[in-house]
Amino acid sequence: MDLSVDRDIAKAKTLSTDFYLKEEFFQQSKEKIFSNCWQFIGDTDQVKDKGWVTPVNLLEDFMDDPIVISKDKNEMLHCLSNVCTHRGNLIIERPCKLNDIRCKYHGRRFNLDGKFLSMPEFKEVKDFPTTGDDLHELPLHTWGKWLFTSLNAKLNADDFLKPMADRVGWMPLHDFVFHPELSKDYLINAHWALYCENYLEGFHIPFVHAGLNSVIDYGNYTVELFRYSNLQLGIAKEGELVFDLPPSSPDYGKRVAGYYFWVFPNMMFNFYPWGLSLNIIRPLGVNKTKVSFLSYVLDESKLRQGAGADLHKVELEDEDVVQNVQKGIRSRFYTHGRYSVTREQGTHHFHQLIAEFMK
Repeated sequence: MDLSVDRDIAKAKTLSTDFYLKEEFFQQSKEKIFSNCWQFIGDTDQVKDKGWVTPVNLLEDFMDDPIVISKDKNEMLHCLSNVCTHRGNLIIERPCKLNDIRCKYHGRRFNLDGKFLSMPEFKEVKDFPTTGDDLHELPLHTWGKWLFTSLNAKLNADDFLKPMADRVGWMPLHDFVFHPELSKDYLINAHWALYCENYLEGFHIPFVHAGLNSVIDYGNYTVELFRYSNLQLGIAKEGELVFDLPPSSPDYGKRVAGYYFWVFPNMMFNFYPWGLSLNIIRPLGVNKTKVSFLSYVLDESKLRQGAGADLHKVELEDEDVVQNVQKGIRSRFYTHGRYSVTREQGTHHFHQLIAEFMK
């Protein structure tokens, strides 16, 4: 099956519906797309003090790779495999503070940087230990207080995240505070890529989101494309809540209501004057997706105002459309669509990346 997408958006057709419907493509995307990209794994507040370790199941029910974030005695952060190199037991089961990492199965111990420390009853074992007895260390990228890793690390994290860091680096990123009571998971009966496509274009805003459309100046809504990410810049109508931009901001002088950054393949960073809604898209099946809304608040006085006032309502409106698209693409009468040259650059960019990674 040819998943290629013409680089000329005026000529291009959308991805074949086979990508969203066939199990083989869903399974291939694990290794070809997700294992080669960078994923959000938490924030520095989860390992604030030296000795803290926090387990993470990377893309649970999809990749299902158990890892652990640790802060060693020198206050260095590490991202390690959470699987003992002896018999494969999971080592860390809950966040805790330790002097070293010890497997409860047979007592193998590791330093907080993952290096092998000791093992009972192994004096007679030849050529032991080797570096293969250390916990595998994954690359760790920190931006602000947020942590990211990649299972393969073939691609540089900056290629994914630096355009966003450059654009909003003026924000006091370390002051953002996670609010679990404002965070929520949504289960959607649709393919993960269909959900991303919907996010990647503002074309549907006037038709689907009446509330959002009342505060956003749709005529000045813009999209900027980067190598593995893009930005939708939401400009506010007169009188609506906007960022107080410093002169150092590239957008100084604009009425910015929201920065909508998407990072391939499945991360969405929505910055509003009140803070950040970080959305992680977790594939569960060909037609099943979990979307996690993680709320990091900077200014509580600005909650429930402006473009980020009612994210739950906007999400339900998006779900309704995306789930209907999942049903519609099963039709024998639909295989491809075309792109709006002026409004669907983000979706076209996304499809090109999928085709590039899946080939």
